[in-house]
Amino acid sequence: MSSLGGQSRCGWLLGPSLDKIIKNAAWRKHSHIVAACKSALDKLETLTDDPSSSTPLYGVSSAADVDSLILPLILAIDSSSPKVVEPALDCCYRLFSLRLIRCEIDLSEESPSVISRLIDSICKCSGVGEEVVELAVLKTLLSAVRSTTVMIRADCVNQIVKTCYNVYLGGVNGTNQICAKAVLAQMMAIIFSRVEADSLMATFKTVSVTELLEYNDRNLNEGSSVQFVQNMINEVVFTNVVDVNADAIPLAELQQDVKVNEKADSSEVESSEKEDLSGYTKIRDAGVVVFKNLCKLSMKFSSQEQSDDHILLRGKMLSLELLNVIMVNSGPIWRTNERFLNVIKQFLCLSLLKNSALSVMSIFQLLCSIFQSLLLKYRSVLKSEIGIFFPMLILRVLENVLQPSFIQKMTILNLLDKISQDSQIMIDIFVNYDCDVDSPNIFERTVNGLLKTALGPPPGSTTTLTPVHDLTFRFESVKCLVIIIKSMGTWMGQQLKIGEFGVVRNTSDDNDTVLENTNTSLGGDEASLPDFELHQDAISDHSTATLEQRRAYKLELQKGISLFNRKPSKGIEFLISNKKVDATPEAVALFLKNTSGLNETVIGDYLGEREDFSLKVMHAYVDSFMFDGMDFGEAIRFFLRGFRLPGEAQKIDRIMEKFAERYCKCNPSSFTSADTAYVLAYSVIMLNTDAHNSMVKDKMSKADFIRNNRGIDDGKDLPEENLGALYDQIVKNEIKMKADTSVPQSKQTHSVNRLLGLDGILNLVWKQTEEKPLGANGALIKHIQEQFKEKSGKSESTYYAVADAAILRFMVEVCWGPMLAAFSVTLDQSDDRAATNYCLQGFRHAVHVTAVMGMQTQRDAFVTTVAKFTYLHCAADMKQKNVDAVKAIIAIAIEDGNYLQDAWEHILTCLSRFEHLQLLGEGAPSDASFLSGSNVETAEDKSLRSNFASLKKKGTLQNPVVMAVVRGSSYDSTSLGANTSGLVTPDQINSFISNLNLLEQIGNFELNHIFAHSQRLDSEAIVAFVKALCKVSMSELQSPTDPRVFSLTKIVEVAHYNMNRIRLVWSRIWSVLSDFFVSVGLSENLSVAIFVMDSLRQLSMKFLEREELANYNFQNEFLRPFVIVMQKSNSVEIRELIVRCLSQMILSRVGNVKSGWKSVFLALTAAAADERKNVVLLAFETMEKIVREYFPYITETETVTFTDCVRCLITFTNSRFDSDVSLNAIAFLRFCAVKLAEGGLICNTEKAADVDSSIAVEKEADVESLMDIDENASYWIPLLSGLSSLTSDPRLAIRKSSLEVLFNILKDHGHVFSRSFWVTVINSVIFPVFKNVSGDKEDKVQSSPKSSCWDSETCSVATRCLVDLFINFFGVMRAHLGAVASLVAGLLKNTGQGCARSGVSGLMRLAGDLGGMLTEDEWSCIFLALKETAASLLPDFLKVLRIMDRIDIGMPNVAQSSFYDDDDGGETTLTSSNGTIEEYDDDNLQTAGYIVSRMKTHISTQLLIMQVTSDLYNMQQHLLKASSVKVVLEFFSQTMRHAHNLSSETGLHLKLQRACSILEVSDPPVVHFENESYQNILNLLHHLLTSDPSLSEEMGIETHLFSTCQEVIQMYLSCCKLEQQHQQQQKPVHWILPPNSAVKDELGARTSLLVSALRVLSEVDKERFRRHASTLFPLLVELVRCEHTSREVQPVLSNLFQTCIGPIIMNYGSIWHDISFAPFLVPWLKEEGRGLDEMDRTIEQLNNELDCARRKCEVYRTNLLSVLKDIEDHKQQLSLKVQIIRYSMKDCL
Repeated sequence: MSSLGGQSRCGWLLGPSLDKIIKNAAWRKHSHIVAACKSALDKLETLTDDPSSSTPLYGVSSAADVDSLILPLILAIDSSSPKVVEPALDCCYRLFSLRLIRCEIDLSEESPSVISRLIDSICKCSGVGEEVVELAVLKTLLSAVRSTTVMIRADCVNQIVKTCYNVYLGGVNGTNQICAKAVLAQMMAIIFSRVEADSLMATFKTVSVTELLEYNDRNLNEGSSVQFVQNMINEVVFTNVVDVNADAIPLAELQQDVKVNEKADSSEVESSEKEDLSGYTKIRDAGVVVFKNLCKLSMKFSSQEQSDDHILLRGKMLSLELLNVIMVNSGPIWRTNERFLNVIKQFLCLSLLKNSALSVMSIFQLLCSIFQSLLLKYRSVLKSEIGIFFPMLILRVLENVLQPSFIQKMTILNLLDKISQDSQIMIDIFVNYDCDVDSPNIFERTVNGLLKTALGPPPGSTTTLTPVHDLTFRFESVKCLVIIIKSMGTWMGQQLKIGEFGVVRNTSDDNDTVLENTNTSLGGDEASLPDFELHQDAISDHSTATLEQRRAYKLELQKGISLFNRKPSKGIEFLISNKKVDATPEAVALFLKNTSGLNETVIGDYLGEREDFSLKVMHAYVDSFMFDGMDFGEAIRFFLRGFRLPGEAQKIDRIMEKFAERYCKCNPSSFTSADTAYVLAYSVIMLNTDAHNSMVKDKMSKADFIRNNRGIDDGKDLPEENLGALYDQIVKNEIKMKADTSVPQSKQTHSVNRLLGLDGILNLVWKQTEEKPLGANGALIKHIQEQFKEKSGKSESTYYAVADAAILRFMVEVCWGPMLAAFSVTLDQSDDRAATNYCLQGFRHAVHVTAVMGMQTQRDAFVTTVAKFTYLHCAADMKQKNVDAVKAIIAIAIEDGNYLQDAWEHILTCLSRFEHLQLLGEGAPSDASFLSGSNVETAEDKSLRSNFASLKKKGTLQNPVVMAVVRGSSYDSTSLGANTSGLVTPDQINSFISNLNLLEQIGNFELNHIFAHSQRLDSEAIVAFVKALCKVSMSELQSPTDPRVFSLTKIVEVAHYNMNRIRLVWSRIWSVLSDFFVSVGLSENLSVAIFVMDSLRQLSMKFLEREELANYNFQNEFLRPFVIVMQKSNSVEIRELIVRCLSQMILSRVGNVKSGWKSVFLALTAAAADERKNVVLLAFETMEKIVREYFPYITETETVTFTDCVRCLITFTNSRFDSDVSLNAIAFLRFCAVKLAEGGLICNTEKAADVDSSIAVEKEADVESLMDIDENASYWIPLLSGLSSLTSDPRLAIRKSSLEVLFNILKDHGHVFSRSFWVTVINSVIFPVFKNVSGDKEDKVQSSPKSSCWDSETCSVATRCLVDLFINFFGVMRAHLGAVASLVAGLLKNTGQGCARSGVSGLMRLAGDLGGMLTEDEWSCIFLALKETAASLLPDFLKVLRIMDRIDIGMPNVAQSSFYDDDDGGETTLTSSNGTIEEYDDDNLQTAGYIVSRMKTHISTQLLIMQVTSDLYNMQQHLLKASSVKVVLEFFSQTMRHAHNLSSETGLHLKLQRACSILEVSDPPVVHFENESYQNILNLLHHLLTSDPSLSEEMGIETHLFSTCQEVIQMYLSCCKLEQQHQQQQKPVHWILPPNSAVKDELGARTSLLVSALRVLSEVDKERFRRHASTLFPLLVELVRCEHTSREVQPVLSNLFQTCIGPIIMNYGSIWHDISFAPFLVPWLKEEGRGLDEMDRTIEQLNNELDCARRKCEVYRTNLLSVLKDIEDHKQQLSLKVQIIRYSMKDCL
């Protein structure tokens, strides 16, 4: 038996269906249907499957057969009989579902295909009104759309959508309506998925019926309707399809066929739209058409002809829901294809704009959902549109705080909640709007709106909000703020992570923008799309710096605009000064014309001003318009769009006058003159006001208008038709600005909207009513569309994508204040756990963002706020939210510890207070009890402890500590319970105890975890953490009432945790801890200081467990706090504790101590200088053990530590408490020297020594000596220098011991020193020993007062040791002979200290023992040292002498006085006749006495030096060469000149003699000094002349000798004053008086020198004498004439004449003229003769006077006789002398 329908596959499906139709049809009524069905059945019996057929029906090869088979179905459907229609529709459903129909369906064809007619019939039968038929139609149409073998063109799709649309609006029941809605939604999902893929095989989503009822139609649900509809949708979508493709035409061919004809057919689909559809496939064309029609359906509004508002509203909502489905499921094609973008901009945006005025909440919710999709997916291409819709839809509702709609505002808050979760959206909004000059500050206004909502209505304001709604709004707004800041943190983390791994992060210095390449969560299908696909049109070359500049520019521009709207002139000045507008009228005019946000009324007022600049701006503004070809009405309307005319007539006059001029210039033939245009403009303004002002009752007619303007054209009338047309234009269409703001706005939003250019749009949209829909205002729609185009044409409309996390800085600057206020107020006012938890989450995220971005101020503000909300400072008021705040603080510390920096202080303060409260709750005693001075627990302490233990049980404890905590204090107080006054009530105690129970939610683990977690902090964070911890600990310890050690113990723990960090980081940490330990260690609270030092000891012990490599300094830095506290602490207990701690640490960890030795020795050095004996003895005990037992460790790695050890021992030698300590310290120094000499040190030979003293290394030293210096100098120099400094100790025993030890060390171990090292020893060790006794002024100034206390014994020992050392190591020290000689010679200057003898003996021994080994240069060095020693005394001495010039000793005319006065006959005495000793100034006398003493000392020193020099010369003259002799001769000459100059100071001597007489002291031996100096040089010259003629000739000794003798004779003659009398013979000499006593004494003193000189002259060779006789003879003659006090002169002088002068005259008379005696001798003899005659006359005169005297007065007789006798005696002597001379020269005469 064959099956019904034949063997073909189509027959299998069609046969049963046709049979059922035949059975259900009425034979009469539907006979044609039955006939067609039977014919089709017959045809099916003959058909077989033809896979190669291309007919619309699978397997049927003939198109005629297809028509015959499909026609029965069409007829059945058109029958409108449910029984017939139902099987036909079911058959069609199966044909489409099983893909047996394969064709293109186009209803616009002139001869539609059978399949097209089938679809048309199916669509039309939906009006049957049967539930089953409606469901079958919907199911069949969905299967047709679902089929992948049917290409449905645009018109057909529209028909299908319209059919479903009608079913939804007029379905028989709710189930069918829900089904129609679901079918439409599924169709949209299928169609636009195919549009996206441009393929029929595209995948799509199955819609959820439940989600479709989210906004509307929930009332249609009839029990199981939703599930029924969902099953039907699933059945159609997931029907098991029979594989019919094997023999069918491949789908690819059909698709190709579709594309081949796309160009020809696309124009027919949408010909009415007149769009170019070329280049687009039929699939996409169909989608575009459907999208447009849906948008149009959504924009239909009620009208008078169509009053069924409910049906229209449902259709509008359905269209919006379908559009929402399309937008939610849309893909990248909508962003990349320009045509689709234009459809969205022109239709969807317009739909949103028109529907935004409706007050239906469902529509508003749908609009928000669609806008959400636009924002999520299309923000990069709809920047301008979103900039309009965001304030329109979201900000307007969000900023309405007083009278909001609950559902509307909740919708907005939920929308913000969703979009805020996408971090990239918030970033993009800020970058593209808040940083765009011409865009609104969307992000800022959003955050501020959320803040206003979170704060609620202002107090005292009128609001419609219920308390429940208000709380809901507050919670949701806070939630949104939290999500925003969380999203910012998420985005920051993504960018920083990308930057960390170097994927796209670009940190070049050229400010190149980071290209964005991160995935952005958008929801839906876009969740996995990379961001560059989402924003492929975005401009990514926008740097953060550029954005910062743009935002700054925008803020300044908005400030200028705001200022302009208040005071236009100042606003323009501000903009010009900030270079936002050029200072030209043209630029200002352009600014006024094109800038949005300016108040039009203010613009008009400014343009009407008469100031020069404003007037120029107005002219430029008018000149910028081009009125060419415009009629007058159109021109004035165009002109007045941008501003409002001012109210003052003069201002209007100026503006209209310029307008008329400009219009006439653009249209020269319009009017006769500009006056005509001016008058007509005024008339038009008046007409506009008259016609459109409601206050004007009697309106102006056209005739009136024409009559008013007669004769204005230069006396002529304008054409009436023109005036009439102008009148009609003005009356019908009011002249107004582009966006007239005549409708008043709220003050809150008016300025902002005006500033952003949104006021016109918002007013026109939101002021429309439901009765007058927005869609009726075509002009408004056109205006808004123009604004969209205008904004899209600007460069600022370019969309920017930024991936640099630095942009968050600017975002945080905008939002941190509102967020802080919202979180703080909510946390303070609300006790709702959910709300407070959200606030705390917000704080955590805000801290995270601000901390990571390095925004210190904002970070600290958030952290401080959370810390204050912990209420740990007033625990009695704590609640659960405060405990949660403590948890948040702990979480912040753990999560963001690396970025908290200074904010750590607030966190650690909270932890400290929390721990304090925990201790109180546990009943533990306070830390103050452990820090008390007594170790005995008192009864009060026991009571306190018991009270603490029962605190939670009793609840009525009135303990001072508990009361202080219960009372609480301010957050900023340093300790809990700072206010200790007053009692607390039992209720307060009970509340406090209950709060302590709340704190039990936080265990010690969380608390300690922060400190243990510190080892995970980075290097910068751990330093900041330690700083904050130290600061908190300091505040704890400094508490005056309750000092605590919690933070101090944590410091020890943290240091222990982080001790294994790298050295550089640990050094920074310890630098902070070191300062802290020092500061606390010096605390006045002894207990605290002891506790701190003990903590430091614990850390040090742990630190010393780690081995330190060589050449590092970490141990030294670690132990440095001990040193500083030891040096600065005033507490004996602390200093003693430090010594004990160091002793314990070092002795227990001696093997690990390396660089720490330095700090140890520095601390012991400070202890050695301590004022307490027990500290000194304890430190020395430790030092003794170190040196004796652990000496090899000292210099194991650092040579400097040996230096510190030596310094420490030297400091112990200065101890004033026990001389045994000092002597033992010196002995240890000797021990150290022995160790050094034996090579007992373990030193790092690779380390170059860095000694404190400068070591002069000779360039010519060999490599071995350099190595010696490196190995020895760094050890020996500190030791020897220390002993050297001890030699100046004031204690004799220490001084002598140090001298002996020092020189014994040098003597015993000097052989191990290299030559170059000896240089250092001599300069740095030996010479400083004698510095204090060298007599140098500089050395005395630098030396301490106690260092000049050497006695003669010490000096003798030191000199002897030095000379012995030099002699023993002469080979090494030879180069320093001159320095040593200078040093020993310097001792000669200290005659008062008894060191001169030591110096003399030292020099003599040095010369005696080394005489034969010294070279000529070395002898010169010795004598040169003596010479320089003597010369060094002169400057200071001469300065002292100059003091006498400034003091008065009572001598009149001291400077002019002489040894005797010629006028008073020798009666002048040295005693003043009118003064006594008591009358002289004591200060002057003391000064004079000091000078006398200094002079005596100076003379004695000079004489001593000359004596030593002379002795050395005499002893070693056989070894001396010319250079040495020359030095000696120069020295004697120097001393001789000095002595002579000193002796020549006559006035000075008289003052000194007067002072000595008053003070009864002896006069300075000036004459003796002069005689000795001359005597020495005479002896030397005479010796040289006689003993070494060749040397004498070389050095010119002969001339020097005779010149010296002449000086001696002249000095003697000067004393006799004969030479002076010879020079002053201006008046005749009557008599020559004998010398007085002073002259006699001086002559007596100089006699020996004269005699010596005469003897030297008499002993020289006669030939040499003859050469100098001419210069000597006059002097010798003068000597003959002088009166001598000693009889030694005359014999020597006589002998000189006889032996030298006489022979020369006798033997060389024939050549008398050669020696030139005659020119002098003959005049002299003549004068002598005249002198005798004169003397005779004088005697005669005296006799006469004697006679007169006898007559006058007997008193004069005796005196005159005596004088006469003296004259006679003198005459006899002269006569005798003349006779001797005449006898000697008688031959010549």
